[in-house]
Amino acid sequence: MHPNAILISILCAAVASHAAAASGRYAITPERVAAAVTGAGLEVTPGQVTLLANVVASVAEPELKVRSIDRTGDRRLVARLQCVDSAQCLPFIVALRVDEIPIAIPHPAVQQAPAAKPPVVIVHAGSRATLLLEGLHVHITLPVISMENGAMGQTIRAASLDRQQVYIVRVVSDGILEGRL
Repeated sequence: MHPNAILISILCAAVASHAAAASGRYAITPERVAAAVTGAGLEVTPGQVTLLANVVASVAEPELKVRSIDRTGDRRLVARLQCVDSAQCLPFIVALRVDEIPIAIPHPAVQQAPAAKPPVVIVHAGSRATLLLEGLHVHITLPVISMENGAMGQTIRAASLDRQQVYIVRVVSDGILEGRL
């Protein structure tokens, strides 16, 4: 390889890393999420954490807090997290895969499904629905496809029409799903 080509490669890498740091965006990693969830009382490893989107913060190591943890299946949980300083990052959702969910989950924010009669399914897997995403000053309406059957109040997965984005949402009514930013 030509010596100038090596020098150009090194300079390009340096400029790219400087540009990422200068943009003020730092990735929130599964390790940071696992530490926050474990600190909230539910021990998980980074390998059990799935970030549902690229999550960034304005500082390199923001302090995270768990807002809630909800069951979505026998071995699946969904955790809502946010930066302690809300100016550092937007709230976000992660999926947690656990081998066994304890009968009494130690964190008070964990919602457990009541052991009542089976709920009435009002959103069916594969059907189209409308997703209402709410944020602090943002209201977004998106057409989605339900990936699971869902009853009123249940948390399910839905995907964008092109199936490129997956959302964890709550069933509000027939064909209407709700999510938070």
